[in-house]
Amino acid sequence: MSPPSSSKHSESGVARLCGSATSGFLELMIFHPIDTVAKRLMSNQTRLFVPGQPTSVGIANTNKVIFKDAANAAFMKKYASLFPGLGFAAGYKIMQRVYKFGGQPFVNEFLNRNYKSSFNNVFGEKTGKTMMHATAGSFVGIGEIALLPLDVLKIKRQTNPEAFRGRGVMKIVADEGMGLYRGALWTAGRNAPGSFALFGGSAFVKEWIFGLEDYSKATFFQNFCASIGGSVASITVAAPLDVVKTRIQNRNFDNPEGGISIIKNMVRNEGFGAFFKGLLPKILVVGPKLVFSFTIAQQLIPLFHNKFEEAGLTNVGNTVKAV
Repeated sequence: MSPPSSSKHSESGVARLCGSATSGFLELMIFHPIDTVAKRLMSNQTRLFVPGQPTSVGIANTNKVIFKDAANAAFMKKYASLFPGLGFAAGYKIMQRVYKFGGQPFVNEFLNRNYKSSFNNVFGEKTGKTMMHATAGSFVGIGEIALLPLDVLKIKRQTNPEAFRGRGVMKIVADEGMGLYRGALWTAGRNAPGSFALFGGSAFVKEWIFGLEDYSKATFFQNFCASIGGSVASITVAAPLDVVKTRIQNRNFDNPEGGISIIKNMVRNEGFGAFFKGLLPKILVVGPKLVFSFTIAQQLIPLFHNKFEEAGLTNVGNTVKAV
């Protein structure tokens, strides 16, 4: 990530904001359809492939779960059906990327400045550094619940469009109010270990496998490996609570269901394997998504910096190095 800066018009702040926002937008346009597939599979509560039934029946069931009303439509109409809730997704994804990619380095810098000795005393110097990155990620992950209403609206549009029948977005916001934060504790419970594993896993690969002292000097290949390691760890750790969170959020507004009730029904009706529904699509998507967005951001940050510098908006002399 770009280093934070104490300058108001700094390359590290402004360029990172623009780079991460652009990378989030490009990531959204490429990966949103696959995210819709994963959400619909996680929300499905029936067996797709039933023992004794032909495989073709299971394929047809899967087709209907994924494409819903467009299951029998032409290819392009099927593909278009994977873009419900794009407006919510755009707002959520771009804000999430800017918040997470831009926020974690600042939290890590705070921990490094105030608690470095404590982490080193408990974990040792190398592991302490990794744990600070992971802990900073965890704090930032918990803070993501501020963006929860956008995530709720996105998921409902992807998996339960009937919830929007007869009501516009502003009407839903006015009617539901704090109800849009339903599942906030489950979201925080998912994000804390998930973001811990994401940033911690990435730092672990850079520190212990590649032996990097300055993570910002990682090569493209090293960043690629670190992102994949962190992504797989994050999604696997967060998968059970992610399924519960998704099912809380995709219910009709007038028929909510609590997390404990959902867990009981999942165990009773679907078995423990239900907690990992949609895991493979998410693993196949999240690794490339994070690598893609990280690479795009890293490519765009210098470009934006040069443009801002030409316009006299940057002050390189006040930048501060952060590891």
